[in-house]
Amino acid sequence: MDRRGLAGARPAGFGVGKWRVGLLCALLAGCGPIIPPHNLAPPAPPPPQTALTAGVRPGPAVASLGLGAAGPALAAFREACPRLVRRNDTSGLTRPGDWQAACAAAANWPAEQAAQFFATYFETAIVGSGAATLTGYFEPEIAGSRTHLPGYDTPVYAVPPDLVHARPGDAPVRPNGQTPFGMYDAQGHFGPYLDRSQIEAGALAGRGLEIAWAQDPVALFFLQIQGSGRLRAPDGSVVRIGYAADNGHDYTAIGAVMRQQGLIGTGTGQYPGSMQGIVQYLHDQPVAGQALMDQNKSWVFFREITGDGPIGALGVPVRAHVSLAADPLFVPLGAPVFLAMDPAIAGATQANGLWVAEDTGGAIKGANRFDSFWGAGADAQRIAGGLFGHGQTLIFVPRGTLARLTGAPAAPQPYQPQPSYQPQSPRPQTYAAPAGEPAIAAPPLDAGELPPVAPGPTGPGQR
Repeated sequence: MDRRGLAGARPAGFGVGKWRVGLLCALLAGCGPIIPPHNLAPPAPPPPQTALTAGVRPGPAVASLGLGAAGPALAAFREACPRLVRRNDTSGLTRPGDWQAACAAAANWPAEQAAQFFATYFETAIVGSGAATLTGYFEPEIAGSRTHLPGYDTPVYAVPPDLVHARPGDAPVRPNGQTPFGMYDAQGHFGPYLDRSQIEAGALAGRGLEIAWAQDPVALFFLQIQGSGRLRAPDGSVVRIGYAADNGHDYTAIGAVMRQQGLIGTGTGQYPGSMQGIVQYLHDQPVAGQALMDQNKSWVFFREITGDGPIGALGVPVRAHVSLAADPLFVPLGAPVFLAMDPAIAGATQANGLWVAEDTGGAIKGANRFDSFWGAGADAQRIAGGLFGHGQTLIFVPRGTLARLTGAPAAPQPYQPQPSYQPQSPRPQTYAAPAGEPAIAAPPLDAGELPPVAPGPTGPGQR
């Protein structure tokens, strides 16, 4: 889906940004240096590019984690195996063959003994510091119709025929191994496709690309951030749509823009930084809200999907309470991931336990940055829309991986759980905040940090 999911990063060198920097430098040079050279701070070191450059060390033994009811994670891992054993791992941690033994065993392993399965075939790895940042995403349901009904005036577009992947060498390859989407001009130069404001102004109208019509443009905007969702017609019929492509423009988090403009806060005329607060602003201020949404130039094109769940970047359905979006440069897609969240953040520990990385997202970048999928419906939206947590994470890799990477046998470290984390307790099936705490009391969350679902093996969503 990808999540969180949806913005294709625009390749360096395209658009006006680079030209503007050059112009600014030229203007400053004409005025003389503003900061004396001896006062210049040394350049910051570049961020790690993969899990290997971030640093990898052994974590605690799997058996010490008290996985509890890990059956859903085993089922998700089993479903991911056919792709896992063939997929190139861009994190550098594993090779396709490393997963063969675990996948063969998973095929018939009983769900009630799932914890034993993971303890038998996996060891844990800590990437970088292991300090995790977690948000949530969900499958939204909005009012929509296959046909253009009165009041349903916002088109949901399929992929235009002139939207293509860049040819090799015409643009940098993304972490998913594919070149970005865009278009070629008459001279054969590749660049981003039409942006959001152009599409909303009708640049694609009349081309027969409408697969459905949405009632609320704001709801469709957030469905694009999530990357997939359901359209419910007035007659009760439902169409499920999923990410098919994006226009190649960078994703802009409108929550961050609102914060810069002083619109986020608790004062008069300000709005909460949650998804719900941002939606309220967009509805309260339709003209300014439209201009704000247009600052996110990224646009997602959809396809109708069938089956029992939205399709993640790994090409398998994402499952509620078990599927994570992650950066494939730091986590092998298909790998189990153990989360232990900080209990000081209200509601965050409901994500404790074992998940499987099966998705990506445009805003889900870097080591230990995750987006958790909570399913569909009002409860899923409530949890995902307010979830912002910090904690620790362990990546499960096949036994022997760390010895191969480091040249020495891995020595598991003792596990020290968070004070309120009960390892032996299975993840709850109802997701309420602890007694006395509000259901959503998390720090403000930018709209762009909401996991856009990056559905489909063709690319990420905006979140």
